Amino acid sequence: QVQLVESGGGLVQPGGSLRLSCVASGSIFSINAMGWYRQAPGKERELVATMSSSGRTTYADSVKGRFAISRENLKNTIDLQMNSLKPEDAAVYYCNAVVVTYRERQYWGQGTQVSVSS
Repeated sequence: QVQLVESGGGLVQPGGSLRLSCVASGSIFSINAMGWYRQAPGKERELVATMSSSGRTTYADSVKGRFAISRENLKNTIDLQMNSLKPEDAAVYYCNAVVVTYRERQYWGQGTQVSVSS
């Protein structure tokens, strides 16, 4: 079994910063893509940023230039540095990983709330 545990959410004022962290643990042979998704109330879950095992990144247009994803493969961690936060960034943020155990499977964390309000 594989678990993804997120941390770092909270309440921040517009223009502020937060850093989200996620660690994967369990019977992991390797991890392919890792990333972050978010879901605001009444909206579908959307991609925020992902990083492949080789370091290739993908960002949603809405966060380019403000968010930065980083990954430590040896520690099975993925971080998301969020700067210049806007009210529209408020959502539950989910860590995601494509993990190879005896097969490849996608896993999700439990989610962490990010609120942006003055």
